[in-house]
Amino acid sequence: MNAVVSWLEHRQIGLYLVAILVAGIAGLTVPGAHHLEATIEPVLALLLFATFLAVPFAAIGKSLRDGPFLAAVGVLNFSVVPLVAYGLSRFVAAEPALLFGVLLVLLTPCIDYVIVFAGLAGGASERLLAAAPLLMLAQILLLPLYLLLFIGPEGVAVVEVGPFARAFLLLIVVPLTAAALVQALARRHRSGVVIERTMLGLMVPLMMATLFAVVASQAGAVGDSPGQLLVLVPLYAAFLVVMAALGIGVGRIFRLDVPATRALVFSGATRNSLVVLPLALALPASLSLAPVVVVTQTLVELIGMVIFVRLVPRLVPSQRARIELEDVKPVSR
Repeated sequence: MNAVVSWLEHRQIGLYLVAILVAGIAGLTVPGAHHLEATIEPVLALLLFATFLAVPFAAIGKSLRDGPFLAAVGVLNFSVVPLVAYGLSRFVAAEPALLFGVLLVLLTPCIDYVIVFAGLAGGASERLLAAAPLLMLAQILLLPLYLLLFIGPEGVAVVEVGPFARAFLLLIVVPLTAAALVQALARRHRSGVVIERTMLGLMVPLMMATLFAVVASQAGAVGDSPGQLLVLVPLYAAFLVVMAALGIGVGRIFRLDVPATRALVFSGATRNSLVVLPLALALPASLSLAPVVVVTQTLVELIGMVIFVRLVPRLVPSQRARIELEDVKPVSR
């Protein structure tokens, strides 16, 4: 069992890319693949349960008192990101559905699988976990304000709290509570230890299942409107590139350590697409393309996150790696 888990962990990036590729093909060719949408939340909840099990809850309590990191996350997501989102949204300002979809997804920071990807890149996942409730509350309060500023009163009128509250309950509260109970059980009974080890061993398969469910269920919707959505791919890719640079910059301003800076980069780059998708689906017919706009961001972001897992540790190297680089001197002739 340990050998299988080790094999999966060492090849996880390649396996994630394969999952995305196979899911994309299945979503475009298999009739009824969109029904996999119903599996996204259960699979994602299991993935987050396994993720939370790997984070000591004592570390979460300590992270809640980490003022500099929480301040950096707040500044990046609610001061810097809105400016970037507004600038990028100007490229689709003439299309109301595209404009609304782009702003809806880019203005809402991720609270779920960002924890997984940040952890894979050596980021402080426990700090992101501690910040998740604050990020969720802040985006609920601030999203209507930003839509009012960027779109007008009609943007605020269609925003509902329900999808946000439901996602917070199912994807954060339930898995987090279950993980806390299992950790408490593991301190007293072997059954808790078995659950912990089993779920941690399933991390890579669960991530693959999540990627497959998301991509396969949404690829068909994206494929139905390729012309209108083509402009969104470079726009979303630009967002990832810009936010990687700005995340590193904000991390330096707040003097965060390496794990915290890596986590900050992921927080600024990942968006809450799985949470806002139900909201987008409930929009009026005049904005019927908005859900596909959100889905397109999901697909671009998933591929981007697989790249980020390898790239961010190089952009934000550990202190040891920095010392090794400084010790490398050119050979003089």
